[in-house]
Amino acid sequence: MVDKLPAKADALPGPALGFIETASIARGVLALDALLKRARVEVLLTTVAPRGKYLILFGGGVAEVEEALKAGLETAGHSVVDHFLIPNVHPQLPAAIKARVKVPGIEAVGLIETRDVASAVYAADAAVKAAKVTLIEARHQPGGKGLVVLTGAVGDVRAAVAAGVATVKSDGMLIADVVIPLADPGVLPHLV
Repeated sequence: MVDKLPAKADALPGPALGFIETASIARGVLALDALLKRARVEVLLTTVAPRGKYLILFGGGVAEVEEALKAGLETAGHSVVDHFLIPNVHPQLPAAIKARVKVPGIEAVGLIETRDVASAVYAADAAVKAAKVTLIEARHQPGGKGLVVLTGAVGDVRAAVAAGVATVKSDGMLIADVVIPLADPGVLPHLV
């Protein structure tokens, strides 16, 4: 179940992303409240993951995200399972986290499937920075997995997928990576 919380009306994602994963849903919601009270950030995603974990992904300016992350971590305490900060995040990433990005058509399609959403976010950022591609999605999927979907010219998609895979493969977080060189247009409505 994915809960998208309303963003503050004038908050825009900036050059940073923060992520907190807690082992407790209640502690996760408490951390969410604390980080929103501490700094002006936009919540991009909250969700309950398998085994009662709670995930929070938020964006904003680097200083604001750092301050919000600090508040969330302090509040969540020992229930924190994982956390990260990505400064200088690619501008396409926040929209692909919040929802599937509408594209007019597809050329080659690349997919990177990971064991969790945090790994998918890292892979998506690396992929879109490595080549001229359009990020369609970088989100949480059923079963707690993460999925990155992107499109572009074949060579660019291959380079982007390779860069994304390189960020998660050594951690054992990669489930699969696929490049469809010339995707049939009928695939577009079914890309997750």
